Amino acid sequence: MVGTNRYKLKLTWCLYCLAFINILLLSKNVAASDISVNGFFQGNYSGGLNANPDGGDFKLADERFQLKLAVKKEPFKFFIKTDTYLDNVVKKGDIDVRELYFDYVTQHWDSRVGRQIITWGVGDLIFINDVFPKNYNAFFSGYPMEYMKKGIDGVKIGLYPDFASLDVVVIPFFEPNSYPDPERFQMYDSVKRDEEKPVISLKNTELAFRLYKNISGTDISLYYYHGFYRQPSLSSDNQMTLIYPRLTTYGMSLQTMGLDGILSFEAGYYDSVDDRGGTDLMTPNSQTKFLAGYQKQLWEDFTAGLQYYCEYMNDYSEYEKTLVEGYPKEKQLKNLISVRLTQILLHQTLRLSFFSFWGISDNDYLINPEIKYNFTDHIWAAVGANVFGGQKKWTQFGQFDKNDNVYVQLRYEF
Repeated sequence: MVGTNRYKLKLTWCLYCLAFINILLLSKNVAASDISVNGFFQGNYSGGLNANPDGGDFKLADERFQLKLAVKKEPFKFFIKTDTYLDNVVKKGDIDVRELYFDYVTQHWDSRVGRQIITWGVGDLIFINDVFPKNYNAFFSGYPMEYMKKGIDGVKIGLYPDFASLDVVVIPFFEPNSYPDPERFQMYDSVKRDEEKPVISLKNTELAFRLYKNISGTDISLYYYHGFYRQPSLSSDNQMTLIYPRLTTYGMSLQTMGLDGILSFEAGYYDSVDDRGGTDLMTPNSQTKFLAGYQKQLWEDFTAGLQYYCEYMNDYSEYEKTLVEGYPKEKQLKNLISVRLTQILLHQTLRLSFFSFWGISDNDYLINPEIKYNFTDHIWAAVGANVFGGQKKWTQFGQFDKNDNVYVQLRYEF
């Protein structure tokens, strides 16, 4: 019944969009140059080196068709991006409305209403002040990186006074992160539980602000968010239920040229509203997070990036008091480094890339090498791998030690 309702909702959205597009297309004031249509056909396949929990070998085996339509008529813009796909692992097809929004743009402010993807912060796959939903299942399975971010259903308003720029985001409908499917990934805790998302109400509406300005060549941003953790926690009342505790964050970021490259800094304070004293084992304690990054082009068409990230758990003594025997003990200070190397060859048709996380405190890692080749302006293919490891089976990457996979992506763009 839930799936049927979902399908009807998507169908209703599509009908509304088609009606709106027809109105615009029939308007004599909309020129052909104001309309753009493009998209792609794509195959995504990923095979694991060990069998999945369900006995299968494929983390991923799907074909999809993406269609993007943009219609502009100043000061309005309409944009929709949908994926129609067939998941061969479960023999099921569906429609994914990845983005669908309306823009209104003036000289001093603009607005975007609908499903949209928002990216904040300066980290490379490390997110402190980018509090919007992510899809880690896509990342670990071998989808193209653009599938790492999920859309939010809300309103974004941009204000541009002389002293700085301000983004205001209002999200009435909560969207959690997506994590690896326990039927396709072997994990430390793969028990299926009920999930209680925050109910849709004025009280549970998420708010986010970003104030930013370039001062003497340095991009400076301040952030605020009030809403919920997007990673679920066990309920203290019923450990067979997952909930999303309340969260408020405060943060800042800097990015500037320096040391013949690009320097990035970002920090944030995560205020765990539902457990400020740290006395509830199931709810995350408040944390302080920090990121420093450096990127440089070492020679022609070769760039290297290095990041250091750490997070400090507040009220650690209270956490230790509540720790139950048998539960993995988290460290007060967790840190990791990341490395990204990219080489472009053959007149920029061949890209060799290497990305990795190395957990200093947890002794675990993720390695992601990839080769991408553009056969023509419209056809490209990529081959890569996700290699996980670690000394302990409950750490961030160590728990995926038996989920190494090799993936292939093939796309025709039009």
